[in-house]
Amino acid sequence: MTASWNALHFIRPDALWALLVLPLLVAIWWLRRRRANVWRQTVDAHLLRHLLVGRDRRAWGGLLLLLLGTVIAIVALAGPSWRQVAQPLWQTPSPLVVALDLSSRVTATDLPPSRLLQARAKLATLLRERQGGEVALLVYADDAYTVAPLTDDMANVALYLDALAPDVMPRDGQRADRALETAVKLLQQSGARGGDILLLTDRADADAEQAAAAARAQGFMVSVLGLGTPQGAAYRNGEGQIVSARLEEGALRSVASRGGGRYARVASDDKDLAALDVLTPRVSADDSREGQGRTWRDEGFWLLPPLMLLALFAFRRRGALAVLVMVAALPMAMPMSAHAAEGTWWQRADQLDQQRLSTGVDAYRKGDFKAAQQQFEGIDTDAGWYNLGNALARQGQYDAAIEAYDRALKKHPGMADAVANRAAVDAARKRRPPQNNDQNNDQRDEKKPPSDQPDPGKKPGQGQNGDAAPPQDKGGQDHSPPPATGEPKDGQSKGGTPPQAADSQAQAEADAAQRERMQQAMQRQGQGDGNDKAQGQVSGTPQQREQQQAVEAWMRRVPDDPGSLLRAKFQLENERRKREGR
Repeated sequence: MTASWNALHFIRPDALWALLVLPLLVAIWWLRRRRANVWRQTVDAHLLRHLLVGRDRRAWGGLLLLLLGTVIAIVALAGPSWRQVAQPLWQTPSPLVVALDLSSRVTATDLPPSRLLQARAKLATLLRERQGGEVALLVYADDAYTVAPLTDDMANVALYLDALAPDVMPRDGQRADRALETAVKLLQQSGARGGDILLLTDRADADAEQAAAAARAQGFMVSVLGLGTPQGAAYRNGEGQIVSARLEEGALRSVASRGGGRYARVASDDKDLAALDVLTPRVSADDSREGQGRTWRDEGFWLLPPLMLLALFAFRRRGALAVLVMVAALPMAMPMSAHAAEGTWWQRADQLDQQRLSTGVDAYRKGDFKAAQQQFEGIDTDAGWYNLGNALARQGQYDAAIEAYDRALKKHPGMADAVANRAAVDAARKRRPPQNNDQNNDQRDEKKPPSDQPDPGKKPGQGQNGDAAPPQDKGGQDHSPPPATGEPKDGQSKGGTPPQAADSQAQAEADAAQRERMQQAMQRQGQGDGNDKAQGQVSGTPQQREQQQAVEAWMRRVPDDPGSLLRAKFQLENERRKREGR
C-alpha cells in the first residue's frame, strides 16, 4: 500500500496526552526568568548588560529548542503511521492428546475382528492423515499412563500402536476421568493455551463428565470416538469372567457436550475422524493462499535523527564531541567474555543454552555421543541433565548417567522419561559383566567354568534392552534407549575365558574366534561396517575396536519388544504412584 498523508494517524494516540507537559515547561522557564529580573530591580540598566552572563536571545532560543524536542519525542512515542505493510500471521496449531481405553472391554468382538484392532487402525489413520500440530498418546484402564508425550513426529508415536493391549496395563478398570485429567496435565506442561482431547472408549460415568467440563473450563476441547456397537459383544474381563460390553452412546455424547467437543461412532472409513475435526488442527497458520494480514507501520523512528541532533545543543561547549568519542570507545572498553569472542555476546544465557542443546541433539542423532556430551555439560536445566544422561549412557558411563538423571529429576520431579531411562540404565549397569584389573584376578577367573563368562552369542533375557519407552531429547528429537551393556576391558575376550598374556597362540586363536563371531552376527543382521561408523568412531587398539564392534553387533540382535517396554514402564509408574499415596 502506497503512502497516503490522508491516512496519517497515530498507533498509540494516548501518548499525545503528554503534550500537556509543555505549559509546565514554559512555567518553569518563566520562573527562572523571574529570578533574573531581580537584578533589574537593583542594578542600573546601563550596567546590567555588562553583569548578566546570558542574553535574552539565547534564553528564548533554549526554550524553543526544549519545546521542539519535547514535541518531537512525544509524537514519536505516539507512533505516527500513514501506510500499511504485509504482516504474516502465525498461530500455533492446536495440539491433540489421544486417550485410548485399554481396559479388558476393548477386547470385545462387536467390531470385527475386535475393538482393539479397530482402534489401532483408526489411530494409525489419524497419525498418517493429520495435517500438522503436535500429538500425544496415553492409555488408561484403572489409571492413565503416557505412551508418548506431545511431539510432531507422528512416526515415533505410531511405533507403539501394535504393542497396545490390555495386558500392558498394571490393573484393569475404566477410569476415563483420570485419562482426561492426565491429558490436561500434558497440555499444560507443554504451555499450550488451547488444545484438543480425543477419548476412545465405549462408556463413561459422571466423573468423566465432570473431568470433561473441567478441561473445557481450562480451554481444552474434549471429543469422543465411540468404540463398539449398541448391541455389544461378550469379552473376558480381568478376573476371567465372561461378560457383555455394549456402546453407551448417551453417556459419551454427554461427555463430549460437557467438554465442548463432538461425538462420533467409529466407522470403517475416515468420516468419523472428519466429523470430529481432528485431522486438521483447529488453529493453523495463514499462508499466501488465504492472504497475509496487514498492519500499520510505526514510522516514529524517522523522528529520532532530528531529536538526536537537537539533543546535542543540551551539552556544554565541546560536550557533543566528548559524547561522540565516548560512544565510539564504548565497544573497546566492554569486557570480552568467552561468548563474545565467538560473536554471540549479544545473546542471553538461556539463548546460549538452547543453542548448545540443539547442537548437542544434532550430534546425538549423528551418533557422536562424545560431542553431544560436551554440548550438554554445563546446561543446568532438566533438559540439559536429561540429555547428558542419555549421551553418557550411550558411551557406557552408567554411573555418571544415573547421576545426571537424578539431577534432571531434582529440576523436574516426576519426569517420566528420566524415571524410565534411569531404571533402564540402572538395570544395564547391574547386568555389566565383572571386569578385572590385575593379573591375579585374571588368574582366578581362569579357574571358573566358561559358563560364568558373558557370551555375546546368547540372546539376553526379557528386559535386556531396557524397560523404558524410547527417550525423547528435550530439543524436540526422539532417540532409542541407551545400550544396556558395558564395554569390555583390554585383553578380555567376550566369548570365554580371558587369555593369558604369555600364551600368544591362545591369544591369536581367541582373537580369530572373536572376529568370526562378530562377522557372523553382522551378516545375519544384514548390516556392514557403515553402521558401525554411524555409531561413532571408537578409539583405542585394534583389539578394543573389535570388542566394541562385537558388542554393538550383539545389541543389534536383540529383538524390539515395545510391549514389554511399555509394561515395565507402566508398572514402575504405578509403583511410584502407590509410594506417593496417589
